[in-house]
Order: sequence, then structure tokens, then C-alpha cells
Amino acid sequence: MTALSDPNAALQALLRSAGLSQAAFPPTSRYHGVELAAFERPGEAAVAYVRRRFIAPPEQFALLQEYRVAAGDRLDLIAAHFLGEPDQFWRICDANGALTPEELEQPGAVVRITLPQGIPGAQ
Repeated sequence: MTALSDPNAALQALLRSAGLSQAAFPPTSRYHGVELAAFERPGEAAVAYVRRRFIAPPEQFALLQEYRVAAGDRLDLIAAHFLGEPDQFWRICDANGALTPEELEQPGAVVRITLPQGIPGAQ
């Protein structure tokens, strides 16, 4: 069986050689729970990578409240205020269908503050 036909075995060997485990990202990371994989070409060193992360459509996130962005607001500061951690800005991006924080930092924009993906709200 080649590494390509059994990518998990190749990945585990690669991660062990690098001193890593399958749980490479902490629970607060946007990549927590996303599978790691390895790409290998014959005669070359394997390259570990994070598989694609799929995000639910914004309307599937349970809304807590909306916030109107003021001049000078940054998404990390908004995340710190509403979520308690500036590093969680990515949760606001996910809930609003934004790829980058800058998309949501426009004065007057309405930003949805939601529960994390997959956690249902009150119906």
C-alpha cells in the first residue's frame, strides 16, 4: 500500500517525525477539528497540510445581536468586546460570510454577532 492509498498512515508518520499529533490546533482555533493530510511525490519529502475548512451559510448561525460598525472599529476589538477574545474575530467573519476582517470594518456596516457554528439558538 502506497502513502497515497493510505494517506492517514503517511500523515501519522510525518506528524510523528515532526513531533506533532493529529490534534495540531487548540479548541479556539478556526482549524480545530479540521483534518490534517500529507501530499507526497515519489522521491520527495512529504508535505503536511490542513484540509479545506467548510463553513455553514451565515443564516445558519444563531444570531445573538447585531452591531453597527463605527469609524475606527476593528474586528479584533469587536470580537474582544462581544466574544471576550480578540483572536476570535474569525468567528464574526464566518457568521457574516466575510473572508477578511476588512470586509466588515466599514463604518455603518451591520455585523452579526452569533453563537459558534453548529450551536443552535433559542427557537
